[in-house]
Amino acid sequence: MAAAQQESRSTRQAVPATSRVAIIGGGISGLAAAKQLAAHDPVVFEATPSVGGVWKHCVYRSTRLQTPRPDYEFSDYSWRNRDDPTFPTHAEIVEYLEGYADAFGLWRYIMLGAKVVDVKFLGGRAAGFTELWSGTGEPLQGKPMWEVGVATAGSDAVRYYKFEFVVMCAGKYGDVPRMPDCIVGVAGEGGEACTMLVRTLHWVVPSYSIWGLPFFLFYSTRLAQFLYERPGQGFLRSMLCRLMTPLRAGVSKFIESYLAWKLPLDKYGLRPDHPFVEDYASCQMAILPDGFFDMADRDMIRFRRASGWCFSPNGVLLEDGTEVEADLVFLATGFEGKDKVRAVLPEPFRGLVVDKSGMMPLYRGTIHPLIPNMAFVGYVESVSNLHTSELRCRWLAGLLGGRFALPSVEAMVRHVDGEAEAMRRTTRFYRRHCISTYSIHDSDAMCADLGTRVLRKGNWLAELFAPYNNQDYKEE
Repeated sequence: MAAAQQESRSTRQAVPATSRVAIIGGGISGLAAAKQLAAHDPVVFEATPSVGGVWKHCVYRSTRLQTPRPDYEFSDYSWRNRDDPTFPTHAEIVEYLEGYADAFGLWRYIMLGAKVVDVKFLGGRAAGFTELWSGTGEPLQGKPMWEVGVATAGSDAVRYYKFEFVVMCAGKYGDVPRMPDCIVGVAGEGGEACTMLVRTLHWVVPSYSIWGLPFFLFYSTRLAQFLYERPGQGFLRSMLCRLMTPLRAGVSKFIESYLAWKLPLDKYGLRPDHPFVEDYASCQMAILPDGFFDMADRDMIRFRRASGWCFSPNGVLLEDGTEVEADLVFLATGFEGKDKVRAVLPEPFRGLVVDKSGMMPLYRGTIHPLIPNMAFVGYVESVSNLHTSELRCRWLAGLLGGRFALPSVEAMVRHVDGEAEAMRRTTRFYRRHCISTYSIHDSDAMCADLGTRVLRKGNWLAELFAPYNNQDYKEE
């Protein structure tokens, strides 16, 4: 059986000089893109020796998902043990993704140990600045538009391959660390206390239950999301959103009251000043690790607020002159995923990756209006990033298959500006490009483009009060 599995996981060893579609990255988004674009015989370039992305290469031994299994699965491939109530470990997630690649025969598209180090545009200077995206509005134009430079493992040589279309799935996490304004973890030797230096407080929840009510009731149904801003809403809806401001604030206060009762946030000075909804709307709500405050009660975890710091001979020096001694310093400050994209794109596109709002301006979370014949998947966040990426890959397959046409560049720019404005009115942390408070509306728009059903439930009662998830978007 092992030999049969090894044979079925035979990966791509050669790449034609000219192909239709390249996919950069073999994580969740890259695998979803390979499955949806299989008709184009895509080439998936994965820099590491295995698929799985961040779940394979940027984890600790204890790393787990913060989402229940049924909410983090592809619409057409279920977890083998989806009823297991525990959050899956990173090893289980990698096994699940490898099983997905097995089930749909994706290995034959994947070239492992192939790092993309350069991307050149072949379409001429004006191609990104025309009335229609890519000049004609067509994603596939029958000729190479990009040249991708690839360095393979064990070789310094860079080989170039030409493609009509490129899908960037390099991911937001890993590879390029964000060097911090502040540090998050300072540890002593084994068994000694760890001091957490916190610059910005964020809300955490102990479980997906608030005062005995399931969490989805507050944000994951059509009725719940009706309260919140969404892109492209008209005047009447904007006025209605203003009138519903007290109701939105009441929902946030209700959740905050439970968290303040359940967790010792005030005791440790960890209660944020901003409303809970601002963290949820920016995908910064986190599940509290098991035993976290128990360790704090035993003085194994200590907390310090710090807006600035520098290294000192014995540890870290805070801006107030206090020194925190440490043998080991963890920079738990995230990664700069956009810089990975900038590093390989040529000018002038490199300077367009992020707009004036600080976000990647992506129409339908996928197409940059000013970067032709290229798509970006995995750069929009939601409650379930896997579902968000899968639906965008299905939408992209529809675009490449000619099922619908893109609007003009000007119309797409207006749309992404409106999306940024809607997020800005909801949360101060809008630059993360999170769609969690209008995810159903976002999915509706992609379904409408594809010509499939927008209302996915069986009746109006479920349509209003039942949560939407990946199983509602099984392919028809």
